[in-house]
Amino acid sequence: MKNMTHVAGGKDDFQLVRHLTLSGSHFEIGRALTEEARRLGWSPAPADPTVNRARRTWFERHWPQHHARMDGAAAALGLDPDQDELALDGLNFIPEGSGCSALWIPPSASADGHGRVGRNYDFFPSTASEIMGTAPRPNELPMASRPYVITTVPDQGLTTTVITMNDLDGCMDGINSAGLAVMLLIADFENATPPEGATTPQVGLASVQLPRFLVDTCETVEQAKQALLGAKHYDYGTALHYLVADAHGQAFVWERGRDGSEHIVELGDGPLCVTNHLLHRHPDPMNLPEDTEHSLQSYGRLRTLHERSKGVTMSAQDLRDSLGAVQAAEDPQVPFRTLWSTVFDTADRTLSTRFYLGDGRRYTEELVFHASER
Repeated sequence: MKNMTHVAGGKDDFQLVRHLTLSGSHFEIGRALTEEARRLGWSPAPADPTVNRARRTWFERHWPQHHARMDGAAAALGLDPDQDELALDGLNFIPEGSGCSALWIPPSASADGHGRVGRNYDFFPSTASEIMGTAPRPNELPMASRPYVITTVPDQGLTTTVITMNDLDGCMDGINSAGLAVMLLIADFENATPPEGATTPQVGLASVQLPRFLVDTCETVEQAKQALLGAKHYDYGTALHYLVADAHGQAFVWERGRDGSEHIVELGDGPLCVTNHLLHRHPDPMNLPEDTEHSLQSYGRLRTLHERSKGVTMSAQDLRDSLGAVQAAEDPQVPFRTLWSTVFDTADRTLSTRFYLGDGRRYTEELVFHASER
């Protein structure tokens, strides 16, 4: 079953947000996602046959939900699911990337005992052409102006609700019916580099697939750690890190060092702040470098979040206020805007989001989406 509703924004607003709900088998969900992606202009990309065959095998072994959805994509396209020449995933309709802030408040530091994590999703309010340094095409929309909230209710397995800017089969934020929440952030903004060569799919998890993989396959932080340690994943030149939290009050940040080493960053039973620098290189929030013109205020934003959360009990509104304190400035010299601001309640299995409608601090009312309904 497929149901799509318009939940926020209009023709005079920056964002128009749709909520897509899909139920059935993962095959049926994949077919429906592909049909929607085709409506938005997506088509399958050519792939190296040897790599593509290995990708399908990896998904079949490690992420069977995604593998089944790829079979559904093949059905939507009238293709043999075992063909090797075209990638049947990566249902992207606009480019990707972001600079963001996130704060985890464990149950022990929460006013009502609910573990919550909040995040600002910061991104360019420009067209893809402008970001690439060229003039916008006639009638070209800003690249982040059509986000989706997608709820999938499979016949078997975990119900998930995700927010995605550009990939219908990936996500930037997600929570599942077990209360596991995942979000991505740029990990090393100061040293981010453009992709080298073609950005063709590789074996394993692409940057925006990794959060979706976790909410599809894991119920707890411990399961997520094991899944990540056993997974292959890659980026296209912009390293990301991921905050993962669960309904049992546990949380960690997953990131890779510049040498490819893998790091699980935890701070015990206390708040965990994340912005856009590598935490394993700067683990002490009281001893951070000064920001530079290239750091996007990453160190200052983390200091602010840490100061507001250390040693106190926080309500959901307190968490909202902390996100507001590090929200992207509405300044012509600042290339980003906070395009949505979300609070995940791991006990209630909800994400509550405010979407950006335009300058003047124009945001939607708080929209609440559930990941616990069947």
